[in-house]
This record gives sequence, C-alpha cells and structure tokens, in this order.
Amino acid sequence: MRIELIDVVRESALEKKGEEFTVLDVGGRTILADAFAVVSGRSKIQNRAIADAIVEAVRRHGHEVARLEGHAEGSWILIDLGNVIVHVFTPEQRAFYNLERLWSDAALRQTQGDAGGERRAL
Repeated sequence: MRIELIDVVRESALEKKGEEFTVLDVGGRTILADAFAVVSGRSKIQNRAIADAIVEAVRRHGHEVARLEGHAEGSWILIDLGNVIVHVFTPEQRAFYNLERLWSDAALRQTQGDAGGERRAL
C-alpha cells in the first residue's frame, strides 16, 4: 500500500517537532498545486531539519522533489512536490506571510496544533 504524499509530509514534519501543521486544499483555486502544507519550526536550524526530513521521506516513498527553495536562509523553506507545496516557516515569517489568511477560501483539510495536540479534519 502506498502512503499518501501528504501523510509522508505530515509525519516527517512532526517527527522533527514541527508545529501547527496545516493543509490547505487549494485544488481548483490555483494551477500551482492541489494542497499547501504549512508547518512551523522554532528556528532556522529546526526548519532545515524539518525540510531535510520531508525531502528524504518523500524520496524514500517514491515521490519526486521538483524544487527546494530557501534552505540556506532557513526562515521560509519551500518544497515543491508537484501537487503538494510545503512551506516550512519560522513563527515570525509564518505570521508575516499568513498563508492561512491569504488562502482563507481554501478548505482546511487538517491541522496539528502545538503542545495541546489539537487535531481537526474536514
């Protein structure tokens, strides 16, 4: 059984202690992707570790990484997986760009809260 790409991304991010994992369903709203995955790390170093874990796991499960941007800087790392685009932010960058507000008309498919472990699914 092949694991869904978004599940691979989520599990990899959470293994590296990524916080506030959210998936926005942008299918039909943009030609860029079907979903945006958004996750926060507490530092640039943690963001790089989250991104590295995602890239490694995605490839291990037979998916390709089309593009990786921002890894050297680390405050906003974009991982283009084709139909899923992953955004790994520091809390400051996430608040500044606020993709959840920008794409507020997109259905929130799932989220992973921080220490409280809140989960929602649509």
